[in-house]
Amino acid sequence: MIDPATYGAVSGQALYDETYENFKSFVNPPLARVMKVSGSPVEVRASGTTIWDHSGKAYLDFAGGYGVFTLGHMHPRVVAAVRAQLELMALSGKTMFDPLTGRLARALAQWAPGDLSISFFANSGTEAVEGALKLARAATGRAKIVATHGAFHGKTFGALAASGREAYREPFAPLLPEVVHVRYGDAAALAAEIGGAAAFIVEPVQGEGGVVVPPLGYLRDARALCDRAGALLIADEVQTGLGRCGYAFGCDRDGVVPDVLTLAKGLSGGVMPIGAYVARPAVWNAAYAKAPLAHTSTFGGNPLACAAALAALEVLADEDLIANARARGEALLAGARTIAAEYPSVVREARGLGLLVGVELRNEGYAGTIVPEMLKAGVTAAWTLNQQRVIRLEPPLIVTQEEVTRALAALRTAVHAARERLGALPETDDA
Repeated sequence: MIDPATYGAVSGQALYDETYENFKSFVNPPLARVMKVSGSPVEVRASGTTIWDHSGKAYLDFAGGYGVFTLGHMHPRVVAAVRAQLELMALSGKTMFDPLTGRLARALAQWAPGDLSISFFANSGTEAVEGALKLARAATGRAKIVATHGAFHGKTFGALAASGREAYREPFAPLLPEVVHVRYGDAAALAAEIGGAAAFIVEPVQGEGGVVVPPLGYLRDARALCDRAGALLIADEVQTGLGRCGYAFGCDRDGVVPDVLTLAKGLSGGVMPIGAYVARPAVWNAAYAKAPLAHTSTFGGNPLACAAALAALEVLADEDLIANARARGEALLAGARTIAAEYPSVVREARGLGLLVGVELRNEGYAGTIVPEMLKAGVTAAWTLNQQRVIRLEPPLIVTQEEVTRALAALRTAVHAARERLGALPETDDA
C-alpha cells in the first residue's frame, strides 16, 4: 500500500475526496458523478497486472487501459530505458537528427509486414489516423475515404469522420467530407463503394465496435479490391497491433500487407504516450517527396517515447509475449464461452482474438451490474464504446493462466449477481 502522503494527502479517504471534487469541478462533472456511483476508486500505484487504489486494495487489471498496457504496468526494462534517456535529453530540439527516432523507425520497419518501412511518429492513435488519412489523400490526389460501420478510429475531426458511430459524430457535424461507411466484414459492400476512393481504413478486429472478428479472408478481399480501384488500404492497428490478437499485427491473420499501418496504445508498453503510422516508401514519396514538412508534430517521436518504444519491442520479442497472448487468449475466450452457456439469459455470446475478448450481453443494463461487481471482486473490466452491451476483457500480454482463471471466476460471480438482481431483461441492440 502506498502512503497517501506521497500524493500530499493525510489519508486515503482524503485523497479520494480531493480527487473526486477536482474531477467534479474541473475535469468532467457528469463523468465524475457516473464514476462515483459505479464505485470507481482512485488509482495510486501499479505494477505488472496489478493496480492499487487509495485504500490499498489490489485489482487485477483486465481492462488494460483499453489495450495500452501490453507489457503490464511499469515494466522495469521500459522504465529503466526512459530514466536513462531522461538523463541525456527529454525532448528533441527538432533542428538536428535524433538517434532514437531513427532507431525506432528502423525497428518498426523490421517488425512491420512486407515493405512497410517509413514511419511518422505522433502522440496518440487518433493523431496516427489523422496522419494516415492525410497521407492517403496527398498520395492519391483523391478525397473519398471508405470506412466501416461500428469502427472506432479516434475523436479528432478526420478520425471521428471515419469512425462508425453516429452518436459521436453528430454533435460535431459537419466533419470531414466525402467519408462513406460500409458494413464491416462484407467485401461486397466494400466493392460497391471503393471506386474513386483514396483509401479504405479498417480495423483487423473492431475493438470499440464490440470485439467483432471478421471472416477469414476479409482483409485479403479488401486488399484485392483496393488494388483494383487504385485505393490505399489503411490497417488501423492502434488496438490490435503488437501482439494483442496473438499475431504481431492483426492483419497477419490474413497474411495481408496494407499500404499504411497505424499504431499507438501498446507501442511503448504502457509507459509513454506515442503513436505512429508506417507506410510503404512509394506511398510516402507520392505524398511528401516534394513537401517533406507538409505534416509534422512538435512532440511526436520525442526521445523519451522512442526510448520506451524501443525497449517495449525488445521485451515483446524476448519474453515471447505474442505466443502468450495467443495461448492465454484461447483460455480466456473458452472460459467466457462457458459462462455464456451457463447464463444464456444474460450473455448472448463471447468472441475475440488473442487477448481481446468481448462478452456480449442480452441487454446493456446488465453491464451496469457486472462491471462494478467485478471491481468489488478485485478485477477491472470495461465495456466497449460503440456497443455498451459488450464487456471487454483486455489484460496485459504478460498475464498468467492463474490470473485468467481469477478473472473468469470474478466474471462468473458478477454475471450470476446480475441475473439474480435484474432477472430476465428484454434483449436490446445498440443504436
